[in-house]
Amino acid sequence: MSIPGMRRAAIGLTALAVTAFGAVATTPDQADAGPKPVDVTLLALNDFHGNLEPPTGSSGSIAGQPAGGAEYLATHLAELRRTVQKKNVITVAAGDLIGASPLLSAAFHDEPTIEALSMAGLDYASVGNHEFDEGSDELLRIQNGGCHPVDGCADGTPYEGAGFQYLSANAFVTQTGAPLLPPYAIHKADDDVKIGFIGMTLEGTPEIVSPQGVAGLQFTDEAETANRYARELRRKGVETIVVLLHEGGTQAGAGGINDCVGFTGPVVDIANRMDPSIDVIVSGHTHQAYNCEINNKLVTSASSFGRLVTDIDLKIDPRTGDVLTATAENVVVTRTVAKDPAQTELINRYKGVLGPVAGRQVGTTTEAITRTQETLFGTTRGESPLGNLIGDAQLWATDDEQGAVAAFMNPGGVRADLDAGPVTYEEAFTVQPFANNLVTLDLTGAQLFCMLEQQFVTGRVLYPSSTVRYVVDPAGTTAPATDPCAGTRVVRGSLAFGGVPVETGATYRITVNNFLAGGGDGFSVLTGGRNLVTGQIDLDAFVAYLTANSPVSGPALDRIRLTTEAPAA
Repeated sequence: MSIPGMRRAAIGLTALAVTAFGAVATTPDQADAGPKPVDVTLLALNDFHGNLEPPTGSSGSIAGQPAGGAEYLATHLAELRRTVQKKNVITVAAGDLIGASPLLSAAFHDEPTIEALSMAGLDYASVGNHEFDEGSDELLRIQNGGCHPVDGCADGTPYEGAGFQYLSANAFVTQTGAPLLPPYAIHKADDDVKIGFIGMTLEGTPEIVSPQGVAGLQFTDEAETANRYARELRRKGVETIVVLLHEGGTQAGAGGINDCVGFTGPVVDIANRMDPSIDVIVSGHTHQAYNCEINNKLVTSASSFGRLVTDIDLKIDPRTGDVLTATAENVVVTRTVAKDPAQTELINRYKGVLGPVAGRQVGTTTEAITRTQETLFGTTRGESPLGNLIGDAQLWATDDEQGAVAAFMNPGGVRADLDAGPVTYEEAFTVQPFANNLVTLDLTGAQLFCMLEQQFVTGRVLYPSSTVRYVVDPAGTTAPATDPCAGTRVVRGSLAFGGVPVETGATYRITVNNFLAGGGDGFSVLTGGRNLVTGQIDLDAFVAYLTANSPVSGPALDRIRLTTEAPAA
């Protein structure tokens, strides 16, 4: 909860009379009369996404300061450990440490990032949805070590695995019913105080990861899973319980990095359904910064890309193991400190192996082209200059040979901005790092209207190519998830390709990536497409488009109109 005038959000966890599992909380008077509390500091991050080098564009700053980069992150973590001068400092993370990474990490299957975070002192991390991008076998290799089965040890040295423990409480192997990775860890602090860490990803991971990535796995409800393992931890004498959860929320308006203004999102419901024995939720996924109290639990997030570290201080009763107080502060990972030399050596070593391909110029831009989305209404996001540009590139790559008349790009697949000036291969890769194939397929006009309605069910508005125009009615109804075609957000008859209205009974060739074609991001209607033709990698299409059409500018945001706006000229 944001408290004006206070440096840190704090909650006293002594107000509970009896927890759901029967433990009596320590009162302030009892705490004063007893031994000195055990101090524990948690240093938390989330959604690092392989950003070894400082992120650029709008992703490269936070709270008005340039921030991020493994060299600076490691220095800040070391300084925070030195400042608190406690033995009980534990470094944790809430998922998406790897995946959707810049080329320097992704080219080596994110081994550099795992090595960097291990050197920086990470102890425990939950899995996130992107940890599953290359499948469960690859995730186990990332944890345990060994050369990649196809590419080998690309830098010529053995890969030893993670120096920290991934936790995966709600991802179960379908065949055996067992968790893919340990569901929790127990960390012993001073005076034999035990701290339990439960780690998990969002239940909806299969909806936002390719089917191959989650094959053979089942994902369960976050709150129910946390409560189950909290009971197990309690039976083992653990009273301080921290959940590392790759799911989150968002502040309203201009809330600061330590605020909790108008807070909404899936983590609110999850926290409210979690048992009182759970004290802290380190969250992620939404790439937002916040510092909240929900259901008498401290709920934090450190934005993304290593730009923040959440400094969480716990005072624990050594007699009962209960948390007496919990406070938190999000600290900016500024670039005004000295670089950590071990991180610098690691980065330079991998850059040397990567060679000149990263710096090869593939195009130029006349201006910065951002992925910042316009707001259609409420919290629904619309077009972005870079998203529209990618839609144009995908249509350009498939209109002749595949006969596509329109293309649609998912917003989650656009990962960074393009700065003004020369564009290198590495920069283009950072924008589109997933190596998805383009897929051209047949959809009827009725299916296309259903797809557009499904945008407002999922909350993900697709980026359209320049051939697309349609109108959205803010007063229309959003369809239930069980029947997305029943929505009335999209004005019937308004969808047109190349100025020609789309007829519900006609068939059209459309290009999307294979993630969307498989029903990703909740676009189940696309699985009903026919005559699928798989084309080139999306990054290759983007690079070819930039090379052939440079200099490029950000397209206008005029492809989706509202009924409340004047008609386009």
